[in-house]
Amino acid sequence: MSKKMLGDIMREAQKLQAKMAEIQEEAKKKTVEATAGGGMVTVVASGAGEMVSIKIEKEVVNADDIEMLQDLIIAAANEALRRAQEMVQSEMSKLTGGLQLPGLGNLGKLF
Repeated sequence: MSKKMLGDIMREAQKLQAKMAEIQEEAKKKTVEATAGGGMVTVVASGAGEMVSIKIEKEVVNADDIEMLQDLIIAAANEALRRAQEMVQSEMSKLTGGLQLPGLGNLGKLF
């Protein structure tokens, strides 16, 4: 392989890396929502993998059954974080055409 070809490949890889960083920054601004218990608990998460908000309906708050509420919160939070990760991966797939590119490993993962 010639030095020119290698240089071209390196420049393209740098462009791809910059675009991936841009996509990650954009994803941080986007949110996804998930619910549990038929909408009794709602969690919103960002593309950065952070929970943004939790909404709990009054009807699900029962001092005698705190464990159920805890389970609903965990279920909604896990689903929201999963959806946020899928959103980022989907955006990355658009850039790479769904290819797993060697050497770019964790660039497509925020969390």
